[in-house]
Order: sequence, then C-alpha cells, then structure tokens
Amino acid sequence: MKSHNKVKILVAEDEPLMRERLLAQLSKLWPSAELVKVAENGNDAWDGFLEFEPDVVFLDIRMPGLSGLEVARKIGRQAHVVFITAYDQYAIDAFNSGAVDYVLKPVEEDRLQLAIERLQEKLQTVPTDLTALLKQLGLATEVPKKTEKLKWIKASVGKQIRLINVDDIIFLQSDTKYTRVVLADSEALLRTALKDLLDNLDEDKFWQIHRSSVVNVEYIAAAERVDAERMQVILKGHPEKLMVSRNFTHLFRE
Repeated sequence: MKSHNKVKILVAEDEPLMRERLLAQLSKLWPSAELVKVAENGNDAWDGFLEFEPDVVFLDIRMPGLSGLEVARKIGRQAHVVFITAYDQYAIDAFNSGAVDYVLKPVEEDRLQLAIERLQEKLQTVPTDLTALLKQLGLATEVPKKTEKLKWIKASVGKQIRLINVDDIIFLQSDTKYTRVVLADSEALLRTALKDLLDNLDEDKFWQIHRSSVVNVEYIAAAERVDAERMQVILKGHPEKLMVSRNFTHLFRE
C-alpha cells in the first residue's frame, strides 16, 4: 500500500473517442485524483506503469501491442485494476465474483461513478490477485499466442557483429537507443530496444527487475535491501550491482 495522499491514475484505451470520453468523465467524477499517464496501446501502458507507479489502472482489454489482460498480468498485485470492455455476457461472467471491477463501452457516467466508489473503498487494501480471473478472461476473449523464444542474438562489439548465446548473457540494460548486453568477459550493444526484446526472452530465465534492466536468474547471487523500499541485485562473477524497482521487489520476497 502506497503512502502518498493523491491517488495516481493511468488510463489505457486505444480508441480516441472512447479515451476522450473516459478522461472527461474521470476529471468530473474524481477531480482529486491525479492522471499520470494516458496510453494508446498496451506497450505504452506497461512503460507508463513502470515510470509512474499508479495506484489505479483503467485498462482496455483489447489494445495493440500488449493486451489489457497481458498488462494486468504484469501488474499483478501492484495496483488496483478496472477493465474497460466491449465484450458481451460470455466474457462479463468472469467478473461476477466482484474481485475486480469493469466498465462496459460506451462508458456510462453512473457506472463509472460506481466503479470509482468501489475503488475508493479498496485503496487502503492490497490489490486483488488477478490470476484466476485473467485465466478465465483469457479463455473467453483471446487466442493464445505462441512465440519462439530467443536462443541467439546479434550484437555489435567494436567493428564486429557477434553472435551471442542468450544463456551467456548476465544482464541487459537500456542504453539510449541501444540495449547494453553484458557477458562474463565482455559487453556488446544491440540495436533493439529492451522493451522490444522482452516478449522474446524466456520469462522464467530472464527477470525484469527495473524498467531499464533485465537479469539472467542464473547469475543472481543475492538480493539485498538498500533502504525501506529499494533493493539491489548482487551478481555472480560480476562487480556491478543492479537496482530493483519497487514494482519488482516481490520477485525476491521469501
């Protein structure tokens, strides 16, 4: 549970008219809340979540890039989620438990008011575990996607283009327009943004621990606290320590 007084909101909706309508209604019905990010697709929604750490996220279920369900899965129990959906009763049945709220498109003011009131009651509690709901919603609304995970990457080392086995990577880190690839004996630069690599990496092996850092779990020696809210990762055979964002400290809880 976060300690600041002003509730921070992120809105993710790809349809311009729906988005403007929702923003206008939120401004009217919840003027004390702070709108920290408006995203037009799922990838921007996740980036915005990592950057602004909102308390409440309004997510369109179907968006370009990451879907609302995929973003919610990444968020986990780090924020309260309200889904925005155009789906019929088949999908809506998944919400009947009341574990998490939803609003139907087009968003009606009285229904949004009810969602806000429910959120205000929940803000002093830990966000709901969405695992079971997301599984049910996924069955109702999405075709499972199968993606081949990366085994090799091509990265620049000086004047050379090197073929690197992903198992040899200790960590990856955003570096302006490039991704820094750190190995036991060298470094390389990859002309692909870190966020574009994530979906193609094995998530059981490569953990995102910060919006700009992904680490190979095989090279994690330990995680230690820096202060009450922050942690850092100590690596095997490498002197650098990697900061862990508050959004990812749950990965290291006992």
